[in-house]
Amino acid sequence: MTNARQRFGQAAEAQAQAYLVRRGYRLLAVNQRVGRGEIDIIARHGQALVFVEVKARRSATCGAPEDAVTVRKQRQIARLAELWMSARPSILAGVDEVRFDIVAIDATHVPARVTHLRAAFVT
Repeated sequence: MTNARQRFGQAAEAQAQAYLVRRGYRLLAVNQRVGRGEIDIIARHGQALVFVEVKARRSATCGAPEDAVTVRKQRQIARLAELWMSARPSILAGVDEVRFDIVAIDATHVPARVTHLRAAFVT
């Protein structure tokens, strides 16, 4: 990955994190390595444990950012979330819901447009 691409991705993830915190989410982990994958953001929102995938686009050529979260990617995120939770059973205390959200950053607009898709997919 090029430095410019890495910086863009890091900036998008920072923007997503700030967006969630402003809306009352408590970040538990960011860029969490699990097995052979990574979960972008793990947060609590009330009684919900939320696994967040962040996608960003600088151009509309490849479609909307959220379109990049394919069924295959959804399955991978769900598997990683299962592994993460099984290694931390105490984290589930007080959790009524486990949810998978997407935060899409569309940088084709200035300022970038943030779209938060709550419960974007179920597994």
